[in-house]
Amino acid sequence: MTRRQRVAENLNSALHHLLGAHPGTYLIGEDVADPYGGAFKVTRGLSDRFPDRVLSSPLSEGGIAGVGAGLALAGNRSVVEMMFSDFAALAFDPLLNFAAKSVSMYGRRVPMSMVLRCPTGGNRGYGPTHSQSLQKHFLGIPSLHLREVSPFHDNQRVLTAMLDREEPGVLFEDKVLYTRAMYQDGVVDDLFRYEVLADPSETARVFAPDCGPPDWIVLAPGGLTERAVTALRTLLLEEEITCELLVPSQLYPFDSKALLPVLSRADRICVLEDSTADGTWGELLAQQLHEQLWSRLARPVLPLSAEPSIVPTAAHLEHDVLLQPSTIHRAIMEATK
Repeated sequence: MTRRQRVAENLNSALHHLLGAHPGTYLIGEDVADPYGGAFKVTRGLSDRFPDRVLSSPLSEGGIAGVGAGLALAGNRSVVEMMFSDFAALAFDPLLNFAAKSVSMYGRRVPMSMVLRCPTGGNRGYGPTHSQSLQKHFLGIPSLHLREVSPFHDNQRVLTAMLDREEPGVLFEDKVLYTRAMYQDGVVDDLFRYEVLADPSETARVFAPDCGPPDWIVLAPGGLTERAVTALRTLLLEEEITCELLVPSQLYPFDSKALLPVLSRADRICVLEDSTADGTWGELLAQQLHEQLWSRLARPVLPLSAEPSIVPTAAHLEHDVLLQPSTIHRAIMEATK
Protein backbone atom coordinates (compact mmCIF):
# COMPACT_ATOMS: atom_id res chain seq x y z
CA MET A 1 0.00 0.00 0.00
CA THR A 2 1.38 3.41 -0.99
CA ARG A 3 2.11 5.67 1.96
CA ARG A 4 -0.10 8.73 1.97
CA GLN A 5 1.60 12.11 1.83
CA ARG A 6 1.59 14.12 4.99
CA VAL A 7 0.14 17.60 4.73
CA ALA A 8 3.57 19.25 5.05
CA GLU A 9 4.90 17.00 2.28
CA ASN A 10 1.94 17.87 0.10
CA LEU A 11 2.61 21.58 0.61
CA ASN A 12 6.27 21.05 -0.18
CA SER A 13 5.42 19.20 -3.40
CA ALA A 14 3.03 21.99 -4.35
CA LEU A 15 5.71 24.65 -3.89
CA HIS A 16 8.21 22.62 -5.91
CA HIS A 17 5.65 22.43 -8.71
CA LEU A 18 4.80 26.14 -8.60
CA LEU A 19 8.39 27.31 -8.76
CA GLY A 20 9.18 24.79 -11.48
CA ALA A 21 6.17 25.66 -13.60
CA HIS A 22 6.39 29.46 -13.34
CA PRO A 23 9.85 31.07 -13.65
CA GLY A 24 8.46 34.32 -12.23
CA THR A 25 7.47 32.76 -8.90
CA TYR A 26 9.40 33.74 -5.77
CA LEU A 27 9.35 32.31 -2.25
CA ILE A 28 10.34 34.62 0.60
CA GLY A 29 10.51 34.06 4.34
CA GLU A 30 12.62 33.68 7.43
CA ASP A 31 14.91 30.61 7.31
CA VAL A 32 13.14 29.15 4.28
CA ALA A 33 16.43 28.19 2.61
CA ASP A 34 18.20 24.88 3.15
CA PRO A 35 19.46 23.29 5.27
CA TYR A 36 16.75 24.58 7.63
CA GLY A 37 13.93 24.56 5.10
CA GLY A 38 11.48 26.57 7.18
CA ALA A 39 10.33 26.17 10.77
CA PHE A 40 8.07 23.27 9.76
CA LYS A 41 10.24 21.98 6.87
CA VAL A 42 7.63 22.90 4.27
CA THR A 43 10.23 24.67 2.09
CA ARG A 44 12.85 21.91 2.30
CA GLY A 45 14.83 21.42 -0.92
CA LEU A 46 13.46 24.48 -2.69
CA SER A 47 16.51 26.73 -2.35
CA ASP A 48 18.74 24.01 -3.79
CA ARG A 49 16.57 23.81 -6.91
CA PHE A 50 15.75 27.50 -7.21
CA PRO A 51 18.56 29.41 -5.46
CA ASP A 52 17.75 32.73 -7.15
CA ARG A 53 14.05 32.66 -6.28
CA VAL A 54 13.95 31.21 -2.75
CA LEU A 55 15.05 34.01 -0.48
CA SER A 56 15.70 33.77 3.25
CA SER A 57 14.88 37.15 4.71
CA PRO A 58 15.74 39.21 7.78
CA LEU A 59 13.35 39.14 10.74
CA SER A 60 10.92 41.70 9.39
CA GLU A 61 7.43 40.47 8.63
CA GLY A 62 6.37 43.87 7.36
CA GLY A 63 9.37 43.97 5.06
CA ILE A 64 8.78 40.43 3.79
CA ALA A 65 5.14 41.15 2.98
CA GLY A 66 6.10 44.43 1.33
CA VAL A 67 8.69 42.76 -0.90
CA GLY A 68 6.18 40.05 -1.81
CA ALA A 69 3.60 42.67 -2.74
CA GLY A 70 6.17 44.60 -4.75
CA LEU A 71 7.12 41.49 -6.70
CA ALA A 72 3.45 40.85 -7.45
CA LEU A 73 2.92 44.46 -8.52
CA ALA A 74 5.84 44.07 -10.93
CA GLY A 75 4.13 41.11 -12.59
CA ASN A 76 5.73 38.24 -10.70
CA ARG A 77 4.17 35.68 -8.38
CA SER A 78 5.16 35.63 -4.73
CA VAL A 79 4.65 33.19 -1.89
CA VAL A 80 5.50 34.79 1.45
CA GLU A 81 5.93 32.64 4.55
CA MET A 82 5.24 33.90 8.04
CA MET A 83 7.13 31.68 10.46
CA PHE A 84 4.03 31.79 12.70
CA SER A 85 0.71 33.37 11.80
CA ASP A 86 0.84 35.42 15.00
CA PHE A 87 3.51 37.54 13.30
CA ALA A 88 1.17 38.33 10.41
CA ALA A 89 -0.02 41.20 12.58
CA LEU A 90 3.26 42.89 11.67
CA ALA A 91 2.51 42.33 7.97
CA PHE A 92 -1.03 43.69 8.19
CA ASP A 93 -0.21 47.19 6.93
CA PRO A 94 1.46 46.18 3.63
CA LEU A 95 -1.17 43.48 3.12
CA LEU A 96 -4.13 45.80 3.73
CA ASN A 97 -2.86 49.13 2.44
CA PHE A 98 -0.58 48.02 -0.37
CA ALA A 99 -1.24 44.50 -1.64
CA ALA A 100 -5.04 44.38 -1.44
CA LYS A 101 -5.61 47.99 -2.53
CA SER A 102 -3.23 47.71 -5.48
CA VAL A 103 -5.70 45.45 -7.27
CA SER A 104 -8.09 48.32 -7.91
CA MET A 105 -6.74 51.71 -6.79
CA TYR A 106 -4.87 52.65 -9.97
CA GLY A 107 -7.94 53.15 -12.15
CA ARG A 108 -7.65 49.71 -13.71
CA ARG A 109 -7.42 46.18 -12.42
CA VAL A 110 -3.82 45.26 -11.57
CA PRO A 111 -2.87 41.58 -11.17
CA MET A 112 -1.48 40.92 -7.67
CA SER A 113 -0.55 37.23 -7.49
CA MET A 114 0.61 36.89 -3.90
CA VAL A 115 -0.01 34.33 -1.16
CA LEU A 116 0.84 34.89 2.49
CA ARG A 117 1.34 31.46 4.12
CA CYS A 118 0.49 31.42 7.82
CA PRO A 119 1.22 28.43 10.10
CA THR A 120 -1.58 28.83 12.61
CA GLY A 121 -3.32 27.45 15.66
CA GLY A 122 -2.48 25.78 18.94
CA ASN A 123 -2.44 22.30 20.47
CA ARG A 124 1.36 22.30 20.20
CA GLY A 125 2.28 23.95 23.50
CA TYR A 126 3.88 26.97 21.84
CA GLY A 127 2.22 29.50 24.12
CA PRO A 128 0.35 32.79 23.76
CA THR A 129 2.43 34.43 21.02
CA HIS A 130 2.83 31.40 18.73
CA SER A 131 -0.57 29.67 18.87
CA GLN A 132 -3.29 32.09 17.81
CA SER A 133 -5.89 31.66 15.08
CA LEU A 134 -6.20 35.13 13.60
CA GLN A 135 -8.44 34.43 10.61
CA LYS A 136 -11.13 36.84 11.78
CA HIS A 137 -8.77 39.81 11.58
CA PHE A 138 -8.39 39.39 7.80
CA LEU A 139 -12.10 39.10 6.96
CA GLY A 140 -13.91 41.71 4.90
CA ILE A 141 -10.92 43.30 3.18
CA PRO A 142 -11.74 44.00 -0.48
CA SER A 143 -9.58 41.97 -2.90
CA LEU A 144 -8.10 39.82 -0.11
CA HIS A 145 -9.21 36.19 -0.07
CA LEU A 146 -8.64 33.59 2.63
CA ARG A 147 -8.13 29.84 2.42
CA GLU A 148 -7.23 27.17 4.93
CA VAL A 149 -5.27 23.98 4.41
CA SER A 150 -7.11 20.72 4.98
CA PRO A 151 -6.28 17.03 4.51
CA PHE A 152 -8.95 16.85 1.78
CA HIS A 153 -7.59 19.52 -0.57
CA ASP A 154 -4.46 19.05 -2.66
CA ASN A 155 -2.27 22.08 -2.08
CA GLN A 156 -0.98 22.28 -5.63
CA ARG A 157 -4.55 22.95 -6.70
CA VAL A 158 -5.13 25.33 -3.78
CA LEU A 159 -2.00 27.44 -4.30
CA THR A 160 -2.42 27.49 -8.07
CA ALA A 161 -6.00 28.73 -7.69
CA MET A 162 -4.90 31.41 -5.23
CA LEU A 163 -2.19 32.75 -7.53
CA ASP A 164 -4.34 32.46 -10.66
CA ARG A 165 -6.95 34.63 -8.95
CA GLU A 166 -4.48 37.54 -9.31
CA GLU A 167 -5.46 38.96 -5.93
CA PRO A 168 -3.52 38.65 -2.69
CA GLY A 169 -4.59 35.81 -0.45
CA VAL A 170 -3.79 34.37 2.95
CA LEU A 171 -3.39 30.61 3.37
CA PHE A 172 -3.84 29.46 6.96
CA GLU A 173 -2.05 26.21 7.75
CA ASP A 174 -2.92 24.55 11.05
CA LYS A 175 0.37 23.40 12.53
CA VAL A 176 -1.02 20.12 13.89
CA LEU A 177 -2.06 19.16 10.37
CA TYR A 178 1.51 19.24 9.07
CA THR A 179 2.21 15.75 10.41
CA ARG A 180 -1.19 14.31 9.47
CA ALA A 181 -1.75 12.26 6.33
CA MET A 182 -3.73 13.56 3.39
CA TYR A 183 -7.00 11.74 2.80
CA GLN A 184 -7.40 10.07 -0.55
CA ASP A 185 -9.79 7.96 -2.60
CA GLY A 186 -12.82 9.24 -0.72
CA VAL A 187 -11.91 7.46 2.53
CA VAL A 188 -11.53 9.17 5.91
CA ASP A 189 -11.52 6.06 8.12
CA ASP A 190 -13.47 2.86 8.69
CA LEU A 191 -16.66 4.81 9.38
CA PHE A 192 -16.58 7.98 7.28
CA ARG A 193 -16.20 8.78 3.60
CA TYR A 194 -15.77 12.12 1.84
CA GLU A 195 -16.32 13.89 -1.44
CA VAL A 196 -15.27 17.34 -2.64
CA LEU A 197 -18.24 19.34 -3.86
CA ALA A 198 -18.25 21.59 -6.92
CA ASP A 199 -19.18 24.78 -5.03
CA PRO A 200 -16.93 27.88 -5.32
CA SER A 201 -15.27 27.14 -1.97
CA GLU A 202 -14.48 23.53 -2.98
CA THR A 203 -16.07 22.18 0.16
CA ALA A 204 -15.27 18.66 1.33
CA ARG A 205 -18.30 16.74 2.63
CA VAL A 206 -17.65 14.04 5.24
CA PHE A 207 -20.44 11.55 5.85
CA ALA A 208 -21.23 8.08 7.12
CA PRO A 209 -22.66 6.05 4.22
CA ASP A 210 -26.14 4.55 4.50
CA CYS A 211 -27.10 6.66 7.52
CA GLY A 212 -29.79 8.69 5.80
CA PRO A 213 -30.32 12.44 6.25
CA PRO A 214 -28.15 13.87 9.04
CA ASP A 215 -29.44 15.27 12.31
CA TRP A 216 -26.74 17.95 12.22
CA ILE A 217 -24.48 19.51 9.64
CA VAL A 218 -21.20 20.81 11.05
CA LEU A 219 -19.06 23.35 9.19
CA ALA A 220 -15.41 23.79 10.10
CA PRO A 221 -12.17 25.10 8.58
CA GLY A 222 -9.49 22.57 7.72
CA GLY A 223 -7.54 22.83 10.96
CA LEU A 224 -10.48 21.43 12.92
CA THR A 225 -10.97 18.40 10.67
CA GLU A 226 -9.49 15.77 12.98
CA ARG A 227 -11.24 17.06 16.09
CA ALA A 228 -14.55 17.39 14.26
CA VAL A 229 -14.37 13.86 12.83
CA THR A 230 -13.60 12.48 16.30
CA ALA A 231 -16.67 14.25 17.67
CA LEU A 232 -18.84 13.01 14.79
CA ARG A 233 -17.72 9.45 15.53
CA THR A 234 -18.61 9.53 19.22
CA LEU A 235 -21.92 11.27 18.53
CA LEU A 236 -22.87 8.55 16.06
CA LEU A 237 -21.64 5.52 17.98
CA GLU A 238 -22.54 6.61 21.50
CA GLU A 239 -25.57 8.86 21.01
CA GLU A 240 -26.94 7.76 17.61
CA ILE A 241 -26.77 11.36 16.43
CA THR A 242 -25.85 11.51 12.75
CA CYS A 243 -23.73 14.44 11.59
CA GLU A 244 -22.13 15.47 8.33
CA LEU A 245 -19.05 17.67 8.21
CA LEU A 246 -18.41 20.36 5.61
CA VAL A 247 -14.84 21.65 5.26
CA PRO A 248 -14.40 24.49 2.75
CA SER A 249 -11.04 25.26 1.20
CA GLN A 250 -11.92 28.93 0.74
CA LEU A 251 -13.09 30.75 3.85
CA TYR A 252 -13.60 34.21 2.38
CA PRO A 253 -15.37 35.15 0.23
CA PHE A 254 -17.69 32.25 1.06
CA ASP A 255 -20.74 31.49 -1.08
CA SER A 256 -23.09 29.83 1.40
CA LYS A 257 -25.94 29.88 -1.12
CA ALA A 258 -24.10 27.34 -3.26
CA LEU A 259 -24.28 24.88 -0.35
CA LEU A 260 -27.98 25.32 0.43
CA PRO A 261 -29.02 22.01 -1.21
CA VAL A 262 -26.59 20.19 1.09
CA LEU A 263 -27.33 22.28 4.17
CA SER A 264 -31.07 21.84 3.72
CA ARG A 265 -30.74 18.13 4.47
CA ALA A 266 -30.52 18.83 8.23
CA ASP A 267 -32.53 21.08 10.53
CA ARG A 268 -29.61 21.76 12.88
CA ILE A 269 -26.32 23.42 11.92
CA CYS A 270 -23.15 23.98 13.93
CA VAL A 271 -20.15 26.11 12.92
CA LEU A 272 -16.72 25.47 14.48
CA GLU A 273 -13.57 27.58 14.60
CA ASP A 274 -10.43 28.07 16.68
CA SER A 275 -10.66 31.86 16.77
CA THR A 276 -12.07 33.56 19.82
CA ALA A 277 -15.67 34.74 19.45
CA ASP A 278 -16.94 38.07 18.05
CA GLY A 279 -16.50 39.20 14.47
CA THR A 280 -15.43 35.78 13.24
CA TRP A 281 -15.80 33.68 10.12
CA GLY A 282 -18.08 31.32 12.01
CA GLU A 283 -20.37 34.08 13.21
CA LEU A 284 -20.56 35.63 9.74
CA LEU A 285 -21.44 32.24 8.32
CA ALA A 286 -23.98 31.52 11.07
CA GLN A 287 -25.71 34.82 10.32
CA GLN A 288 -25.89 34.05 6.59
CA LEU A 289 -27.21 30.54 7.14
CA HIS A 290 -29.82 31.61 9.66
CA GLU A 291 -31.17 34.17 7.18
CA GLN A 292 -31.17 31.67 4.33
CA LEU A 293 -32.50 28.63 6.21
CA TRP A 294 -34.45 30.00 9.18
CA SER A 295 -37.75 28.47 8.09
CA ARG A 296 -36.14 25.01 7.97
CA LEU A 297 -34.09 25.15 11.15
CA ALA A 298 -35.19 23.61 14.43
CA ARG A 299 -32.98 26.04 16.36
CA PRO A 300 -30.55 28.92 15.68
CA VAL A 301 -27.22 28.03 14.12
CA LEU A 302 -24.83 26.93 16.87
CA PRO A 303 -21.41 28.68 16.72
CA LEU A 304 -18.55 27.15 18.73
CA SER A 305 -15.20 28.89 19.16
CA ALA A 306 -12.21 29.11 21.47
CA GLU A 307 -12.50 30.54 24.95
CA PRO A 308 -11.85 34.31 25.29
CA SER A 309 -8.31 33.85 26.52
CA ILE A 310 -4.71 33.76 25.48
CA VAL A 311 -3.57 30.29 24.42
CA PRO A 312 -1.60 28.92 27.38
CA THR A 313 1.61 26.94 27.07
CA ALA A 314 0.66 24.28 29.63
CA ALA A 315 -1.05 21.41 27.81
CA HIS A 316 -3.98 21.03 30.21
CA LEU A 317 -4.74 24.76 30.13
CA GLU A 318 -4.36 24.98 26.35
CA HIS A 319 -6.73 22.02 26.05
CA ASP A 320 -9.38 23.91 28.00
CA VAL A 321 -9.10 27.07 25.87
CA LEU A 322 -9.24 25.51 22.40
CA LEU A 323 -12.09 23.51 20.89
CA GLN A 324 -11.75 19.79 21.56
CA PRO A 325 -13.80 16.79 20.39
CA SER A 326 -15.39 16.53 23.83
CA THR A 327 -16.43 20.21 23.67
CA ILE A 328 -18.07 19.70 20.29
CA HIS A 329 -19.75 16.46 21.41
CA ARG A 330 -21.15 18.02 24.57
CA ALA A 331 -22.42 21.18 22.85
CA ILE A 332 -24.23 19.26 20.12
CA MET A 333 -25.70 16.87 22.67
CA GLU A 334 -27.07 19.73 24.74
CA ALA A 335 -28.45 21.52 21.68
CA THR A 336 -30.18 18.34 20.50
CA LYS A 337 -32.34 18.04 23.61
